[in-house]
Amino acid sequence: MIERTLLDVNALRQDFPALRRLVHGRPLVYLDNAATSQKPEAVLRALDEYYREHNANVHRGIHTLAEEATALYEGAREKVARFINAPGPAEVVFTKSSTEALNLVAYGWAYHNLREGDEVVVTVMEHHSNLVPWQLACRRTGARLRHLDIDDEGYLRLDQLDEVLSPRTRLVAVTHVSNVLGTINPVAEITRRARAAGALVVVDGSQAAPQMPVDVQALGCDFYALTGHKMLGPTGVGALWGRRALLEAMEPFLGGGEMIKNVRLEDAEWNEVPHKFEAGTPNIAQAIGLGAAVDYLQAVGMDNVRVHERELTAHALEALATVPGVTVYGPREVEHRGGAVTFSVEGIHPHDLATVLDQEFGVAIRAGHHCAQPLMNRLGVLATARASFYLYNLPEEADRLVEGIRQAQRLFGV
Repeated sequence: MIERTLLDVNALRQDFPALRRLVHGRPLVYLDNAATSQKPEAVLRALDEYYREHNANVHRGIHTLAEEATALYEGAREKVARFINAPGPAEVVFTKSSTEALNLVAYGWAYHNLREGDEVVVTVMEHHSNLVPWQLACRRTGARLRHLDIDDEGYLRLDQLDEVLSPRTRLVAVTHVSNVLGTINPVAEITRRARAAGALVVVDGSQAAPQMPVDVQALGCDFYALTGHKMLGPTGVGALWGRRALLEAMEPFLGGGEMIKNVRLEDAEWNEVPHKFEAGTPNIAQAIGLGAAVDYLQAVGMDNVRVHERELTAHALEALATVPGVTVYGPREVEHRGGAVTFSVEGIHPHDLATVLDQEFGVAIRAGHHCAQPLMNRLGVLATARASFYLYNLPEEADRLVEGIRQAQRLFGV
């Protein structure tokens, strides 16, 4: 039985200006949250207030505005650290996205530690951002890339894990929650088995951090990447959490101001973490906005967000099951999946379906390969449609989606 949410969703919706829009004369139904979330007034205010009242560079000046900006920026780092239960804020590096965070690990650790004959394990369900960096790292170092498959229900084949793990495995890269299948992966178990084989574990938390409580210490991983724009924050900011000893041993990703302690014409000494990885003027306003988003989510309660997502997902799966010709991908058990529901409709291309839903019903979904082409190949499809739910969505919006699918079937004669 699904636990009932304590959220007053109708009240929450008043915090999001975009949800008051009309699209083609219909109230917007925003079901593309796995791509990016809408922003509450609190985040918009934080951005505006920084530029209006505190605009200055951080870590460089001793005047009042510079000190205020630095306090807000570092305060946001502390908020993110608490949000994921990191041991301390110094282990949180601000990046522009989870993509940059994952590439930071590839450049800063993998390029300097992998050797020919080493192995990196990824899964077939990874977003390109947690696959291509490891392809590049293996190409540069001579390491070998190995893959963990899924079963027909969309779960990782953990029975294959012992086969792909070996004394040569140096790193395992895995998504916490699939952006296509919605599968919540057992990261703690994967980490335990990977570390027993002597491998580091890097987790793409882009879809998990917005939807559920995250505790990096309980997960036991070595690196965890998240992105702000999927969790009510601005675009252009993300974060990498890494174990401090690893961050201190890694090479910097970018060179320039702030990431240095001492510079000579011939060489330089690096700054302490996390500043070693934040060269140049950072995305100050965006980081402050992410801090405001974390405050908002903490006030709502991530346990409540998770319960609400389960309710919506269960409702959507039940509603879609009533439509002939619809195939849903991923686990059927809502306890094991997040808020992304990916599906195909027989006889209708996902792009055509998305167009009908938008123009006739004001429903925004995603259509395409979702930056997961290897997974599409594994599923035997070129593209799919994806509806993804979040804390401000309502069951009747899932019903509008289904109504739109039925209309598309009538229009296309299927």
